[in-house]
Amino acid sequence: MRIVEQRSPEELQHVPRPIVAWAGHYANGDEIPSHTHRRAQLLYAVEGVMRVITPNSVWTIPSHRALWVPPNVEHHSFMMTEVEMRTLYVSDDIRLSLGKECRAISVSGLLRELILGLLQEPAEYPMPGRGEHLVALILMEIDRAATQPVEIPWPQDRRLQTVCQRIMNSPGVTYTIDELAEMAGASARTLIRLFPKETGLKYHQWVQQVQLAEALCRLSRGESIARIANFLGYANPSAFSAMFKRNVGVTPNQYFQR
Repeated sequence: MRIVEQRSPEELQHVPRPIVAWAGHYANGDEIPSHTHRRAQLLYAVEGVMRVITPNSVWTIPSHRALWVPPNVEHHSFMMTEVEMRTLYVSDDIRLSLGKECRAISVSGLLRELILGLLQEPAEYPMPGRGEHLVALILMEIDRAATQPVEIPWPQDRRLQTVCQRIMNSPGVTYTIDELAEMAGASARTLIRLFPKETGLKYHQWVQQVQLAEALCRLSRGESIARIANFLGYANPSAFSAMFKRNVGVTPNQYFQR
């Protein structure tokens, strides 16, 4: 794909157009330190998997999903694989149904091609013209996109943060609630109470969100369902696939075929 013009993300915040597009390449393990933008951002990669940390959540975003980040929301990105980023900056004058909260959305084949098409236009594309029409279609596709359950709510309580970080760092290890309580310096009963209070999810639900995020990364690297199920401690691939479908709505194979 030929990119007509490439300005820095900082410069693009001030371009007098409702939506501007940016392209970048990142290696596995690269990270973008915490920052904000004056514009909203549709954080998207045509290839690869990103992990994005916002003040209240951790998001794992594979290549056919995107993260809506409202203006001035701090976010910190890690590349879980090699990533080809194709992202949009949206003027805060535009009102979309996604609102003022971070949300993960499905990226349709049409939206993907529209984003790539906008990158073939100069940053200050002529108005009226092709760029303006692409933007109109992009806004319609974003507004109709389905949201996706890939959020891992992050607690503010330091004891629970210690536990959650340990689980995130070793998603293939099964801890008892008593082992986690000892790590946190709290009772098991306190931890069980803190999970829904701090994250909105029960302990086992929160762990499943971490497992889903890990599965998405491994699926994108081409790992087999059997190997992922074994790593995450499931008795067999069928049990893992059932959990995946229960939470995502489709099987692991169907998820990436879409």
